[in-house]
Amino acid sequence: MKLPDSLVYDHITTPLGTMLLAASTQGLAGAWFTQGQRDTPDAATIARWTQQPTHPVLQQAASELADYFAGQRTHFELPLDLRWGTVFQQSVWQALRDVAHGTTLSYGDVARRMGRPTAVRGVGGAVGRNPISIIVPCHRVLGADGSLTGYSGGLERKTALLTLEGVL
Repeated sequence: MKLPDSLVYDHITTPLGTMLLAASTQGLAGAWFTQGQRDTPDAATIARWTQQPTHPVLQQAASELADYFAGQRTHFELPLDLRWGTVFQQSVWQALRDVAHGTTLSYGDVARRMGRPTAVRGVGGAVGRNPISIIVPCHRVLGADGSLTGYSGGLERKTALLTLEGVL
């Protein structure tokens, strides 16, 4: 996924580590852990963005994430900008937004909900490339047998998020 040079960004501290937040004029475009996460933008990409901690979307994202980690938020309301993915990825990411707090689905369940029951591998690939950790809740997707499989932020974080949500 190629993100534009016009994004603004800031860093926040969470109980699971520092996160990089990025926003466009349309909404939050990214939320990545800065350590131990695959597909985090590289330094050259971030250098093209403008750090703007007072940007309203970044402030709202920081506030909603703080509420989530404090156990006071189960649903995120900030605007998202997911247009940087393919049409299929965007549809998977939208489907993930419908997975309720405190519940989990398998990759196959997500594919079936999308009306694409044979697209399990594609769903897995899109889940793994989700640019907006936690807010687009890819951590709620488990293996077909209920196992904690793949999370680009690391299985320790996936375990912590599902524990926070009362799943584990």
